[in-house]
Amino acid sequence: MLREWVGTISTIDTKRVNGSTRDFVYQTIKNQIINLELEPGKKISEKEVAKLLEVSKTPVREAFLMLAQEDLLDVFPQSGTFVSYISLELVEEGRFVRQKIEAAIVKEACLSFGADQLFQLESNLAMQELCLEKGTHQRLFELDEEYHRTLFEGCKKNRSWKMIRQMNSHFDRLRVLRLASNPEWTGIVSQHKNIFEAIRNQDIELAVKVMNDHLEAVNYEKDQLRLNYPTYFS
Repeated sequence: MLREWVGTISTIDTKRVNGSTRDFVYQTIKNQIINLELEPGKKISEKEVAKLLEVSKTPVREAFLMLAQEDLLDVFPQSGTFVSYISLELVEEGRFVRQKIEAAIVKEACLSFGADQLFQLESNLAMQELCLEKGTHQRLFELDEEYHRTLFEGCKKNRSWKMIRQMNSHFDRLRVLRLASNPEWTGIVSQHKNIFEAIRNQDIELAVKVMNDHLEAVNYEKDQLRLNYPTYFS
């Protein structure tokens, strides 16, 4: 799988100017893990990553440490470094925290969102509709992230969003697997639309209900995903 990075490095490399080399390496590897391009259980090495990304081993080592702290890499001194398996316990913890916080976020959005924030959400939804037509699950996942981030940014809770992102990596991997394995994405987009309408109508009770349903949906599918992809889970 690492060999496949060569084709994607050119598109990511331009972002190096926006952060440190360590951050570039960290985000590149993390994206590959979240998108399951680096599969659970895959062995990776600092030397190979440094060579492919054309960086020194020091920022790679630092990035590996950050990813290990997020439970995305497992480091075994005598064996090497491996992409961690998806932990349903970590999935549930991340989902639980996100649900509690996002319920509060949509309440605030109902009371504070103006025309600009609503337009951002509506524009995002239009792109999600296009993804339904094109059948591009990876882009839909990205738009899903942008949609939820817009809710936090509109409520001026950027740091809360960053905190959630750091502890939701296993939840995100399950969401990607869910999108990739089930082409019926209409329900996800429909829930996003319903959240938007509730916020626009300042219907707090409905907004919270739909958000809770939206973030609980993965609970009904995780057992089946584990049966379908047993080698991905711990």
